[in-house]
Amino acid sequence: MGRNQYLTDINDKQWDIIENSIPWPAEARGRPCKWPIREILCAILYITRAGCAWRLLPHDFPPWQTVYYRFSKWKKDGTWQIIHDALFRETRKAAGRDEEPSAAIMDSQSVKTTESGGPSGYDAGKKVKGRKRHVLVDVMGLIIAVLVHEANIQDRDGAKSLLSKVSERLPRLRLIWADGGYAGKLVDWVLRKCGWVLEIVRRAENTVGFKVLPRRWVVERTFGWLGRYRRLAKDHETRMDTSEAFIHVAMINNMVRRLASGRF
Repeated sequence: MGRNQYLTDINDKQWDIIENSIPWPAEARGRPCKWPIREILCAILYITRAGCAWRLLPHDFPPWQTVYYRFSKWKKDGTWQIIHDALFRETRKAAGRDEEPSAAIMDSQSVKTTESGGPSGYDAGKKVKGRKRHVLVDVMGLIIAVLVHEANIQDRDGAKSLLSKVSERLPRLRLIWADGGYAGKLVDWVLRKCGWVLEIVRRAENTVGFKVLPRRWVVERTFGWLGRYRRLAKDHETRMDTSEAFIHVAMINNMVRRLASGRF
């Protein structure tokens, strides 16, 4: 790199890992890109971690228009999802687990939106006007699936949309843990539609104050990981699929760093 490095940059070992996960086209068509993909990825990671606008990207990166074009293109053609899923399997395998999870944890997080516009709603329980990030994670806290929707949509309804996205691509999944917000008819729906057991983890009635609950802390830690990326501190995006793409970018960075360091 012919510039000073940022803390968000991908090092050589991390690049070797992520490069192998990129689904390169069989034939390159059109004019070759002037800027290396690695530099563009570093710029996207900078924006995700620093939380700046596209036009405020430092000038020693490729032009912001080029960076935004690549981010948007990979969002539309599903490349971010492909890279994320490939690294998900690789991270589980490196940690000594089966590539496909047999158990998962589900939860949602309400976040405020900004003046960027786009769909939003009011979560009366959390008193937040914005959107919900609905996630399904494995026992390591890695995201299996994510769905962003309006905050006024109830957890039970959002869960149906989330689980419907992955019901046919999780052959080993048998058990999902969730909190009391998912209790009721959803338990039977999950068993009937997906063939999975939805187990509700409840707080003891006499519990006072904060208490770490079995299994549920895993997904809360995942939300903590996402909170380190300032672009995700609020939902700044007009489109909800863009919000999901930034979550995938954050988790891609998380998994690449784990694989490069060997710490799981």
